[in-house]
Amino acid sequence: MEYRTLGRTGLRVSVAGLGCGGNSRLGLGTGKSEAEAIALVRAALDLGVTFFDTAAAYGTEAVLGKALKGVPRERIVIATKASWGPLSPERVVASLDRSLRRLGTDYIDVFQLHGVSPAAYAQAREVVAPALLRERDKGKLRFLGITEAASSDAEHRMLERAAADGIWDTVMVAFHMLHQNARERVFPLTRRHRIGTLLMFAVRNIFSRPQRLQATMRALAAQGAVPSWLAASEDPLGFLVHDGGARSLVDAAYRYVRHEPGVDVVLFGTGDQDHLRANIASLLAPPLPEADRDRLRELFGHLVGVGLDLPGFAGGPAPL
Repeated sequence: MEYRTLGRTGLRVSVAGLGCGGNSRLGLGTGKSEAEAIALVRAALDLGVTFFDTAAAYGTEAVLGKALKGVPRERIVIATKASWGPLSPERVVASLDRSLRRLGTDYIDVFQLHGVSPAAYAQAREVVAPALLRERDKGKLRFLGITEAASSDAEHRMLERAAADGIWDTVMVAFHMLHQNARERVFPLTRRHRIGTLLMFAVRNIFSRPQRLQATMRALAAQGAVPSWLAASEDPLGFLVHDGGARSLVDAAYRYVRHEPGVDVVLFGTGDQDHLRANIASLLAPPLPEADRDRLRELFGHLVGVGLDLPGFAGGPAPL
């Protein structure tokens, strides 16, 4: 495993972060037992993963807490979230207290406000954050984070404001091969202000389901947003898979985001130990060849909001 410092928090974290939500929910969402979910977390620990991201809404805090029981607390970094409603300070603090109980820990390393829209940001900053900072002073949390509502804020407007406010120690941002605008809009700000970055959406349906990628390319080509040959191909991103390049499209997707300057932790979810090992292997592999990265930027660097659907969403590509 490789490790890095999470912005100004000073926390040393694994570059691979196990996400406990999504469709899989550590396997609980796909029919696996609690014992299997616990075994998955333990396997991640054995592979060197030290960063675990969950949320009250995921329903996995208690299982994660059981899986981490007995692990020296200083060896792991636990991040969880309160879903944005928007919530009152009282409800957010109550959510924090419930998360502490379910996780079986005295403190949360990174407590995040989850899915904050640009319109809700002022309340998050001016009303809710002060209440959480008071809880931080009591020792309930160490650092404060915020996550974007990616599917409705593809331009990262909320994070552009949050990065300069000096309140948030970490941000969670969407970035992948077909949605690259965080490179210009977010990462320069987080690097300047030493904010830790947690990356989501590295792989979604668009890269794990070939038919979804094909449909997206046809829709984008019809809009004139990508060359027509991409729409005609059954394997439009197949140029990434070759000797010296990626082993698969999913491998390419993880390697692409992992080595982007400004990315600290790449989050991924799974309920399968073989999948766990494959994802970590991709995140620890070398960067994609420079020619492949250049081609991805040339073909798709102008796209905004593509492939930001939630897991299982059956709609078409997001608007440009």
